[in-house]
Amino acid sequence: MMRYSLFIGCQIPARLPQYETAARAVFRELGVEQEDIRQFNCCGYPMRNVDKKAFLLSSVKNLALSEQAGLDMMVLCNCCFGALKNAEHTMAEQGQMQDEIREKLGETGFSYEGKTRIRHYLSVLYHEIGIENLKKHLSQTYNELNLAVQYGCHALRPGNVTEFDDPVNPSIFDSLVGATGAASVDWTNKLECCGAPLTGINDKLSADLLTRKVKEAVKAEADFFCTSCPYCQIQFDTGQEMIAAENPGSKPLASIVFPQLLGLSMNIDPHALGLESNRLDITRIKSYLSKE
Repeated sequence: MMRYSLFIGCQIPARLPQYETAARAVFRELGVEQEDIRQFNCCGYPMRNVDKKAFLLSSVKNLALSEQAGLDMMVLCNCCFGALKNAEHTMAEQGQMQDEIREKLGETGFSYEGKTRIRHYLSVLYHEIGIENLKKHLSQTYNELNLAVQYGCHALRPGNVTEFDDPVNPSIFDSLVGATGAASVDWTNKLECCGAPLTGINDKLSADLLTRKVKEAVKAEADFFCTSCPYCQIQFDTGQEMIAAENPGSKPLASIVFPQLLGLSMNIDPHALGLESNRLDITRIKSYLSKE
């Protein structure tokens, strides 16, 4: 029995709850126990480039809580994963700032020794469960389904900090998609930013980056996007909906988060996967499924 503390972050429950419900449903079927630690707070990412000490204190408190519970941490959000790994990497060094963070933690009754490991949920699926074992849990696979896989930036870079996959030529996500019978197409801009960080700052550039990715995915004959990052999913889902509203002739390319894709292949109830919560309709993806 694998057991992890589950870190869902802020964006998923607030803006993409179907990501959480789908992930929980999938990992339940896989026999992975998910421990909720109610004291978890923000990963600190919004403060990382504003006040590093505030970022570290927020992030390391989460690590300390998971460590206190004797659990490794499984993270759903790419930004949270990147932030937590950054904090882990920083705290592994010795210095005045690290001493200050430990002192502040101590004042609130916590300590951090660096014992807990941080796992992206895709890493758990790929490394801990394994492709062949995962396939044993599938009751149906996809046939002739082409997907434009979007890794997201924060899980991949910097590679020496996140230790997730090859930042230049990643393959974990593609392999997991392939396990379901779907094909991960080779497409230009695959590893480039989706534009989500620029929303509200430079909306035109954000929309341009998104539009470019959509064009390249369509050019590669992808039927859908498949994401592992909530920010990318929101950009592809809500962002494309907004662009389509302003450009009636445009044709958006719907996006599905990987736990939804995997859950359908495991014959989990679509309602439990929150398919109806996606802004762009993805229900036709079920027509690509065939019984094992």
